[in-house]
Amino acid sequence: MADITFDIVKHFGVISEEKSGWKKELNLVSWNGRTPKLDVRDWSPGHEKMGKGVTLTQEEATQLAQLLTASLAEPAT
Repeated sequence: MADITFDIVKHFGVISEEKSGWKKELNLVSWNGRTPKLDVRDWSPGHEKMGKGVTLTQEEATQLAQLLTASLAEPAT
């Protein structure tokens, strides 16, 4: 299996943090030298290890933001 390379181009912020030190973060990440995408995933302290996550293009992130805004405006059921 080939090694996966990544470069965190920009760190936007931490969404949550576990007692273990792992953090769910929003970053702009280039995977295997490709065009950077927005990325939400768990990272170990120091970014040595990562959990499963989701990468989004700018268009996908815009659509997600619109859906989140609409869903958060609705009363909780």
